[in-house]
Amino acid sequence: MGMGTGVDLSVVIPAYNEEARLRPTLDAVCAHLRAEPGRWGVWELIVVDDGSTDATAKIAQQAAADEPRIHLVSGDGNRGKGSALRMGVLASYGRRVLITDADLATPIEELDLLDKQLAAEDSAAAIGSRAHPDSRIEIHQHRSREWLGRMGNRLIRAVAVPGIHDTQCGFKLLDGDKARAAFADSRLDGWGIDVEILRFFRRSGWPVTEVPVRWSHQDGSKVRPLDYGRVLLELVRLRARAVRRVDLAVMGLFLLASVLLYKGLWADLDRGYLADAGSDQNQWEWFFAVTADNVTHLRNPLFTTLQNNPEGVNLMANTVMLGLSVPLTPITLLLGPTVTWALVLTLGLAATATAWYWLIARRLTAGRWAAALGGALAAFAPPMISHGNAHPNFLVLFMIPVIVDRALRLCEGRNVVRDGLLLGLFATYQIFLGEEPLLLAAVGMLLFALSYALADREAARAAWRPLLKGLAVAAAVCLPLVAFPLGWQFFGPQSYASVLHGDNAGNSPLAFLEFAGRSLLGADESADPLAMNRTEQNAFYGWPLIALAVAIVVWLWRRPLVKALAFTAVGAALLSLGPRFRIPFTDVVLPGPWRALAHQPLFESVIESRVAMVCAPALGVLVALAVDRLALTRERATQAVGLAAVAAALVPVLPTPYPVRERAEIPEFVTEGMYRSYLAEGESMVVVPLPSPAGADALYWQSATGLGFSIAGGYFNGPWGPERMGIYGPTPRHTSNLLNDVRGSGRAPVLGDGWQAQAKADLAAWNAGVVVLPPQYNDAALRETVEDLLGEPGERVGGVWVWDVGAPRTQG
Repeated sequence: MGMGTGVDLSVVIPAYNEEARLRPTLDAVCAHLRAEPGRWGVWELIVVDDGSTDATAKIAQQAAADEPRIHLVSGDGNRGKGSALRMGVLASYGRRVLITDADLATPIEELDLLDKQLAAEDSAAAIGSRAHPDSRIEIHQHRSREWLGRMGNRLIRAVAVPGIHDTQCGFKLLDGDKARAAFADSRLDGWGIDVEILRFFRRSGWPVTEVPVRWSHQDGSKVRPLDYGRVLLELVRLRARAVRRVDLAVMGLFLLASVLLYKGLWADLDRGYLADAGSDQNQWEWFFAVTADNVTHLRNPLFTTLQNNPEGVNLMANTVMLGLSVPLTPITLLLGPTVTWALVLTLGLAATATAWYWLIARRLTAGRWAAALGGALAAFAPPMISHGNAHPNFLVLFMIPVIVDRALRLCEGRNVVRDGLLLGLFATYQIFLGEEPLLLAAVGMLLFALSYALADREAARAAWRPLLKGLAVAAAVCLPLVAFPLGWQFFGPQSYASVLHGDNAGNSPLAFLEFAGRSLLGADESADPLAMNRTEQNAFYGWPLIALAVAIVVWLWRRPLVKALAFTAVGAALLSLGPRFRIPFTDVVLPGPWRALAHQPLFESVIESRVAMVCAPALGVLVALAVDRLALTRERATQAVGLAAVAAALVPVLPTPYPVRERAEIPEFVTEGMYRSYLAEGESMVVVPLPSPAGADALYWQSATGLGFSIAGGYFNGPWGPERMGIYGPTPRHTSNLLNDVRGSGRAPVLGDGWQAQAKADLAAWNAGVVVLPPQYNDAALRETVEDLLGEPGERVGGVWVWDVGAPRTQG
């Protein structure tokens, strides 16, 4: 094949039921090639009959009898354009191969332009482009077809061959040997073949040049509206085929690891509750349920009065993850919010690991398994596992690597507008997954950018202009999309200024050296004193991993990337110490760098210890780089020692399965709907003590039974006081504080004058219809206190004590 055959040009024409147009097309092509024998040399014309049911094959045979350089190739039935082109190109022998449609929508004379381009630009392919500004469209298609074509090409550019504006023009001149290699590798049989071939050229590093051509729409086109849908399906197949087996294996391992971590939850979805979740599992299941309810009833998804009635809850000011809770509405409605909760945690963790793996493999390592190890550390690091108890917004971070990759593309400056637009859309979506993780990611990216600029100033000088331009485009895209939701969040009903987290929200330096409670070698007794709670163990990388990271940085210090990663990790760790921190084992307290950010907008609501989560991907990349280097070394002893050191650092922080406890049963008073006779429209159920971050079982009562009633209090972020300071839970009232004290102490106090009046005022503020005391510890003292407050005994109904305090209701 190729040069040895003596054929200079092969023309391939796929044909299906083309009896009316084929002979004029063949005559025109032959006439053009005969006119300049010195230019085109030895040529052949291959007609591929794709199972025609008319006289197409007979006409081709007649033409071949008149011109021996015409050959007929017949397919086995009508399999599609892709199959026909594959047969024709693989049967060709030319140094160049021209592909053209049987209708000659692009006149054969345009071959001259493609031939010049292929020779002059040293291209592997010169393709006709109707989208080129110098092209001439002499007869347009119907507007709907043109619109579908433009939309299809935009989608194709986005997912398959960026930068090629018209993949579907059926007039392409290709290098012969490269064309045969591409078609031999192809699998698509339909209209998507053009995309598959061009994608093969791109991935092989073979230049493709778009050439302006004349083009006229021809009646009798074989492209039907449904074919655009088929092309999209073929694109999906094309993308799926591009996934390597090792990629599937890595993703499968990530998913398996995630399932094993949450196996206790999946084993008992009806009663299972993550033991270290506090009240957060109840809260998140409620978030998923209320979002599904709002979507189903076309209500405002940013607000509800199902909690904290009658004031309500600003859902945008709480992390309801609309980016997942809205699309998962069908699952929530069909299978329940607990299934949605388990799916989000399990699949979200696996997706995050996959996204980091994709980024590392795409940009940093030659070996896929080194990238897999880095991605696993970034996603399964101790801080991530800690948040996996209760905070899916800090666990489901698959968009962060995608955003990082798009920012890096901006630095390359190849298509700043497109990359900026996509970055804006990605940032918008991440805002609806979690704003605080996006803010922390931005801090990490800024630390990395500054560090890399110092380490490689030449690269920084080349990158800063396209980066800033792309960021401006991203902001222009993102801000209008999020303006209303963010406006509602910061200025809407039940909005707040900032959230109080207390004075112990920073990390201790010891927290970086200690093992987390859920790590293989960790223990709750040593980890608990160094964290706010078990869902906020935001460092805890363990001293072996810290030591390994230091060794890797020293070993690979010459690389600007390693320097930038080291400074990023150290900078994030220092910020996470808070506005001040104590040097371990001393009484010396020093100011921390977070002091400069602590009272700035947005940062004032951040739990500063969470900044240490930025270290996870930085450590993951360092480990991936080291393992990749070790895999390439020829010194077996060095390789063995290095890999053993990596294993010794990672094994202690391997996560262990999440412990699960059995959640309390929902009282029959709720499950059987007995509450309905006590509640008028707009009235609240007052559960004793009021639902709060300390205990929010009432949210589970709501989400598991169809959200049929509103409650006073709840677990959410809302405003408190004239300055609208953000707090966890409802505004404290005297009655709710009293009931909390009684539950904690187990003693019913002697109530003085005015308490009944205070209780009456608080019940009015809550718009109470019924007071409910479920079984719990110290419930006898609580019952006595409630009876003293209300001046009447309770009634035992459906497993709970009930006091009817609503407005009088007429009977019958």
